[in-house]
Amino acid sequence: MNRRRIAVVAVTVVLVFCLLYAAKAIAAELVKAKDGSGVVGYKDTPVLPWCGYHVHDPDRPKPAKVTPGRRGAAPSDAVVLFDGTDLSQWQPSDWKVEDGDLVVVTGSLTTKESFGDCQLHVEWQAPNPPVGEDWDHGNNGVTLMGLFEIQVFDTYTTPLYPDGQAASVYGQTPPMVNACREPGRWQTYDIIFFAPVFERDKLVKPAYVTVLHNGILVHHNQQIYGPTGHRIMPQYDRPIAPKRPLVLAGHNNPVRFRNIWIRPL
Repeated sequence: MNRRRIAVVAVTVVLVFCLLYAAKAIAAELVKAKDGSGVVGYKDTPVLPWCGYHVHDPDRPKPAKVTPGRRGAAPSDAVVLFDGTDLSQWQPSDWKVEDGDLVVVTGSLTTKESFGDCQLHVEWQAPNPPVGEDWDHGNNGVTLMGLFEIQVFDTYTTPLYPDGQAASVYGQTPPMVNACREPGRWQTYDIIFFAPVFERDKLVKPAYVTVLHNGILVHHNQQIYGPTGHRIMPQYDRPIAPKRPLVLAGHNNPVRFRNIWIRPL
């Protein structure tokens, strides 16, 4: 055997022993979680200062298991606000259920339960052909906490001021793009909302919202500058409770809704 082959064999043997030693050391350092779940991890790693747990800590709280819904259906931990059957989750109103859809008649619609931080899914359909004046085509609104409106509007056929078109934070911030479908087709809003925070009646953090319209990101962690109003400057001029009911604004245009669910965060 020549020197070159001897050197290769020697290096290979050394590498094998190093890998075996490392594997044995790693295995020896693994520990099981104290809760008996069988989860393994490490306790000899650095402590993360923002949470107090070790890196790869087996005792860190485990995420709850949630079963996703299929094709936009509610996940297993969601509060289903409307599934096409009845209005049991809502306060009495003139709205009606028709062919499995929730249909505006007059006035607004308000949930019985109150919500703060949340993930919200709403599907809506503007009437085809459009009904009413140009400025009223498909006019409605998903009003978070009954105060912060994400506009519902037929912006596919009807031009309107940018901070009043579909998916705008009404009167404040236009969507990044116009993702509206034509009237008569179903549209989706997926909304992540964080409520404003007050301490001793003083605002310490405004509301923020992320919105996907028909799967397209139109607001990303967008600040909301105050409760919604028409032709006014938004402002937080009084304390707001941590949780308030969700409101569908109404505006008396026969918009349809379906598959509404919410996950408190």
